[in-house]
Amino acid sequence: MNWGKYFTEAEFKCSHCGVAKMDQDFIDKLNKLREACGFSLRVSSGYRCPKHPVEAAKTTTGAHTTGKAVDFAVEGKAAHSLLYYAMQMGFAGVGVQQKGNGRFIHLDDWDNLNRPTVWSY
Repeated sequence: MNWGKYFTEAEFKCSHCGVAKMDQDFIDKLNKLREACGFSLRVSSGYRCPKHPVEAAKTTTGAHTTGKAVDFAVEGKAAHSLLYYAMQMGFAGVGVQQKGNGRFIHLDDWDNLNRPTVWSY
């Protein structure tokens, strides 16, 4: 796996099993996004194995189990810029959590058609 100029394997490891089973095309796209943003992006959640507590609690596992999803801890002007570039680059799923503590932007390229393209938490 080539993590590119801006990311490392450690950032994407599942907090449950320690694996970072990410999709190469997705990582390449994230590096292009980081380049466009011009500021660092902190990964708060990358790959999640199906046994990760968040995924295990769902009726069907989500985008993070595909290796084509990430949550970036970001807020304020940086969140606005990230959303701007992510939308231009055509990420399939965009989730926004920008209230209270733990603010983040979720991005994915999951091929599941049974969900919204943009949502808020």
